[in-house]
Amino acid sequence: MVPMSSVLDPRIVARVFRVVAILEAISWLALLIAMYFKWVEGHTEAVAVPGMVHGIVFVVFVVVSIVTARVLRWTVPTTLWALFSSIPPFGTLVFEIWAQRTGRLERDGDRGAVANRAASV
Repeated sequence: MVPMSSVLDPRIVARVFRVVAILEAISWLALLIAMYFKWVEGHTEAVAVPGMVHGIVFVVFVVVSIVTARVLRWTVPTTLWALFSSIPPFGTLVFEIWAQRTGRLERDGDRGAVANRAASV
């Protein structure tokens, strides 16, 4: 069995957040394509599977965002932006890129190392 401390390692949490953010965007794309087939082509059953998958990934993203916020010590506004990013299509990708660039996917102690690397480049 894996110890809980290793599961909540900030690097692992950040990596899981990135993967789920990408999956959420992919599920949005699948749902948008399915909605085209439903509303334009008339295949009402087209949204059944993509809709369910998107709903599940959406809930997983919300849970992972809250866990990530706790582990990486995000502020309330950052956490709210992460949660809001799941609403518009591809918003999770935009948030993930922003969070990566601003050091929000690093633990507090690791941000100095990121800033030092960026300054030396």
